[in-house]
Amino acid sequence: MADVPVPQPGPGQIQVRIAAASINPADVRLPSGDFREVVPLKFPHVPGNDFAGTVSDIGDGVTAYQVGDEIFGQAVPRVLRTMVGTTRPSLSTGSLAEYAVFEADTPLLTHRPPGLDVEQAAALPTIGLTARALMATAQVQPGETVLVVGATGGVGTAVISLLAAAKARVTATATAADADVLRALGAGETIGYAETQYPAGVDVAFNLVLPSDRLTAVANAIRPGGRLLTITYPVPQQEWISRDDVGLHFVLDLDGTFGGMREVGELAVHGELPATIGRRYTLDDGVQACVDFVRLHTTGKLVVTM
Repeated sequence: MADVPVPQPGPGQIQVRIAAASINPADVRLPSGDFREVVPLKFPHVPGNDFAGTVSDIGDGVTAYQVGDEIFGQAVPRVLRTMVGTTRPSLSTGSLAEYAVFEADTPLLTHRPPGLDVEQAAALPTIGLTARALMATAQVQPGETVLVVGATGGVGTAVISLLAAAKARVTATATAADADVLRALGAGETIGYAETQYPAGVDVAFNLVLPSDRLTAVANAIRPGGRLLTITYPVPQQEWISRDDVGLHFVLDLDGTFGGMREVGELAVHGELPATIGRRYTLDDGVQACVDFVRLHTTGKLVVTM
């Protein structure tokens, strides 16, 4: 933890007083040096993608927001500029801070709707966008069987609700302690994490946690003609799964192709897209939140309030 100058908005940008933020993998992997070959990092570095807060200043040319507006969304630190969307990139100075500056003209930020509290809004952005992209890509039909690997994380707990609404039959990997939570969200069955326990002949598999070069066992659980969707790096190659009769999809929507933050908020307000919060921290404990993200098993999201 350190004090750094409060970032000031330039043209087309807004400054936000952050109320809450949630932890994502990049928040810990980037400072750890995992991507040092492609993303050189200078310190001090402020991590954080997902947030909810209040607009505290606006730059020239901004018309969509005014000081005092309650907003939420997703934006990656500017150092990741080359890894974000190409149309209206959503960049920031890092949301795990008291103040952050964001690009205003992006579908990945929006006004926080009445009925969506600050912590829920901070937990939703990445999981909401990812869950919607998975569903749009998979085109799951009623009665299809879906295996969700890594179901207890933020994306998993969100997508299970969407799968249940689509009338899919869901099998989710979980610890014994998480089984009741996942069943309440809509999973019909839960299984342990051991690869030998995957059911056979499923129509669709969502991989939310395993590296995408280690998906052979998941692929073997899918029927011929089925689909395997993954959100993890490295970007998967068909030959890695040793199956040419399974559709392989890497799902990453950085442009809001399948709908932006406004649609995520609408689903959340109507109870169709829940954000499960596993632990809560204050900003003073923000470092511990990152440590716990790496070291502890967590159901849902870790949220830091400022």
